[in-house]
Amino acid sequence: MLTSVFTMKRSLLRIPIALALTGLLLTSCGGKKKSDRNMSSATGWKINAKEGGFQYNTDFKDQETGPGLVMVEGGTFTMGQVQDNVMHDWNNMPTQQHVQSFYMDETEVTNKMYMEYLDWLKRVFPPDQEQYRNIYRGALPDTLVWRGPLSANESMVNNYLRHPAYADYPVVGVNWVQAVQFSAWRTDRVNEAILERDGYLAKDARYQIDAQSLFNTDTYLNAPSQTYGGKIVGEMGGKKTGKDGDVTYAKQTNGILLPEYRLPTEVEWEYAAKSLNGIRQYNSLQGRKKYPWNSQYTRSTERRTRGDQMANFKQGKGDYGGLAGWSDDKGDITVAVKTYPPNDFGLYDMAGNVAEWVADVYRPIVDDEKSDFNYFRGNVYMKHSIGEDGKHVIVTPETIKYDTLPNGKIVARNLPGNIASIPVDSNETYLRYNFTHSDNRSYYDGDKASTRSFQNQNELLAPGAEYTNSMYNAPRTKKRGSDITGKDYDTSNERTSLIDDEVRVFKGGSWRDRAFWIDPAQRRYMPQYIATDYIGFRNAMSRVGSKSKTNHKTPKG
Repeated sequence: MLTSVFTMKRSLLRIPIALALTGLLLTSCGGKKKSDRNMSSATGWKINAKEGGFQYNTDFKDQETGPGLVMVEGGTFTMGQVQDNVMHDWNNMPTQQHVQSFYMDETEVTNKMYMEYLDWLKRVFPPDQEQYRNIYRGALPDTLVWRGPLSANESMVNNYLRHPAYADYPVVGVNWVQAVQFSAWRTDRVNEAILERDGYLAKDARYQIDAQSLFNTDTYLNAPSQTYGGKIVGEMGGKKTGKDGDVTYAKQTNGILLPEYRLPTEVEWEYAAKSLNGIRQYNSLQGRKKYPWNSQYTRSTERRTRGDQMANFKQGKGDYGGLAGWSDDKGDITVAVKTYPPNDFGLYDMAGNVAEWVADVYRPIVDDEKSDFNYFRGNVYMKHSIGEDGKHVIVTPETIKYDTLPNGKIVARNLPGNIASIPVDSNETYLRYNFTHSDNRSYYDGDKASTRSFQNQNELLAPGAEYTNSMYNAPRTKKRGSDITGKDYDTSNERTSLIDDEVRVFKGGSWRDRAFWIDPAQRRYMPQYIATDYIGFRNAMSRVGSKSKTNHKTPKG
């Protein structure tokens, strides 16, 4: 008995010693205290000292999730078609790809969301003023996409975009260029609200703007004093001030501004739609999954919803929704977002409803030999324009540049308050191995180096060099002709392909498509200036920092 008591006391004595050792190990293995984080590992100097020195956000926790977004944890997956290739177009061969974590809109961009954009443009750039007319008009969706020579669709022409009955329906009639511009506008409005929330902008400053005083995220980070046309130092300035009463600006190192809203890449979109995490077990996939839900069929197999359609698509010739009642898919055209259950990532309508624009330029081949990490075709590298005075060149209402699309639509290339941009040049590409020029849309599949006639490497670097033997024989200079309407059309007989650097991929299938196209692996393409009644879009955002929000644990058997 005495031996047992002595042993027990000795064991109890070990406990505080063990706890102390554990705390010491945690501290030495990266579990740093706050005081340790505020001490430089490089110099031993104190970080964020009141006396001065290096100032840095040592309390950053995680990237804030922007409005409307859900996080998609990245990983490896098989991109492309793994089912029967009934179309026999061979443009979608399976490749193994890896995607970094990112964020994506849980729903398609709705009419109400797009109407907010149009309302802002109309208030800031009144279309009744000649100099701003094309800014608002260039953003308007094409409501005439609903028309058909043998269809009575005028109700949608007149009501689909603006009537509140369609507020939560996905916006259509938006071309790829307009979708990109909406994304840029959304980025600035979200970051503007964040800066006001955190005290870097005056309360309600974002409502006191006009065409001469606009906020732009890129301008704020690189030339902050020129934000709001220079008014940020005055009435737009935040409550936080420096020692001398100067405006204090948020910096990239603060970590509060979000990355840009943008169109997802094709590989991101397909990865998010497949949501293979729902059928994974350890490091393998269990079962087969053709659609965003866990099934090979379009109807639900769950007991309480058995037989219900899981997406909005065309079920057969003349059958856009099924018989009225139980077997109906709830829509003959589009339906309100969130009508159907989300996939395993929490994303709605990744099959059916409307197909969706993605960022990529279309090519038949996804070149996994050149890239199998964050694959994307469409990079055009730009840099800020710097004036003779050494300062950033800021776009003003007088220097807005407009593009006239092939269909005659005029769109603003940039808006006042933005930093003007120019293509990167030899200053950025000199002695680089990773990229050699600004425009990489045709890289290794349509550029000069990928043609059979290419022999001299120096020709690729010649400034302004033209070539005629492009891979898809899509002439840069088109022969023009006119019909009785006075509009110009391409009457060239030399064109052998519709593929060029302004043709973009769209994914997902729509209310107009058969079940084949709602398979996330399918891909189609359309010129970036064309709008339809069955293509919409949603935004994505890159994730900075850790791959996952939580620590992964081994699943319990």
